[in-house]
Amino acid sequence: MVLLRPRTSWWHRIALTVGPLATGAILAALASLLLSPVASLSAQTLFAEQADVAYVVYAPEWRHPVEVTATHEGALFAWLSKRLDRPLSAPSLREYGFALLGGRLLPGIAGPAAQFMYENGAGARIALYMSPTSQREIPLQLLRAGGRRTFSCASDHMGYALSGQVPERQLRPIAFDVCSELGGHPEKWR
Repeated sequence: MVLLRPRTSWWHRIALTVGPLATGAILAALASLLLSPVASLSAQTLFAEQADVAYVVYAPEWRHPVEVTATHEGALFAWLSKRLDRPLSAPSLREYGFALLGGRLLPGIAGPAAQFMYENGAGARIALYMSPTSQREIPLQLLRAGGRRTFSCASDHMGYALSGQVPERQLRPIAFDVCSELGGHPEKWR
């Protein structure tokens, strides 16, 4: 039995070869255009999600919510500053009714991260998460997850996220003040 091939013109052969290549090139170009802005957004979202997870894990802990308590504040800041390789501070949130409980070292996206836990008189907790980032400045952004809110920003290659299970209207002004005190520019974000 002999199989016969249909005769094709050289134009037809060229179209069969070039068509899929051209289609692939066009699709690759469109994908890079569409995904470029998403990449930086997703890095910030990933940072906020990591802060939210750290909050979920440690905020409910009543016996060990922090590694080092606020009674050893000097040692806490020295230790975490050394591990993150930059001077750290945790702003006072007493005007909002929250006192610093202490802090802990955590893994971050690109290295070590620090978490500072605060508590108010009713037992509600909020956590400030910070870690070095490649971003020079990112305006305040909000992540909602369950009944929690995480406001995140970046300033001078340092990312900050404030997480809590408190009403958004209560957490937003605290986050603006925290990001401002830590070097952000909230006047540009409104």
